[in-house]
Amino acid sequence: MIRHTISLREPMSQYIDGRIAEGQYGNVSEYFRDLVRRDQERRQSAMDELKALIDKAEASGISEKTVEDIWKEAKARYVKRHGDISPNG
Repeated sequence: MIRHTISLREPMSQYIDGRIAEGQYGNVSEYFRDLVRRDQERRQSAMDELKALIDKAEASGISEKTVEDIWKEAKARYVKRHGDISPNG
């Protein structure tokens, strides 16, 4: 195993010690390993979601709309949600 050394402010250290005292973790290393695992899972989930969105977009085909059409629709949605845009809009 590789050893890492980190520095924490007192409130963070006390928080981790509290989690250990509650029995959630056996020691500081277990706490940090759990944080890393959760971060890895969250990142993988975000990548999977992004890939699914890209696959869906690619499967939808090429749009017949012009860039101007897309901008008009986007501006209309914005105005509907947030009110009018700049006077030059």
